[in-house]
Amino acid sequence: MGAQQGRNTVGAYEAKTHLSELLERVQAGEEITITKHGAPVAKLVPITKEVSTEERTAAIQRIQKLSSGLSLGEWKIKDLIREGRR
Repeated sequence: MGAQQGRNTVGAYEAKTHLSELLERVQAGEEITITKHGAPVAKLVPITKEVSTEERTAAIQRIQKLSSGLSLGEWKIKDLIREGRR
């Protein structure tokens, strides 16, 4: 890959021609900025870890607990949801 730009910055053409290598580097944890005419336009970053089913369920339960009993004057959240589904 070209020596003109920093190790974590590549031009669009270089990114296109070396995509597999860039993806391997990103998979290893690097972040790579892609430039077009010297200006940053995109960033390749590793995907963060998946949230487990248990973590997702716990978050849903916290939201449900928070929303239970909330009201908007005489309207209840459940009534608004039901009305919106009609």
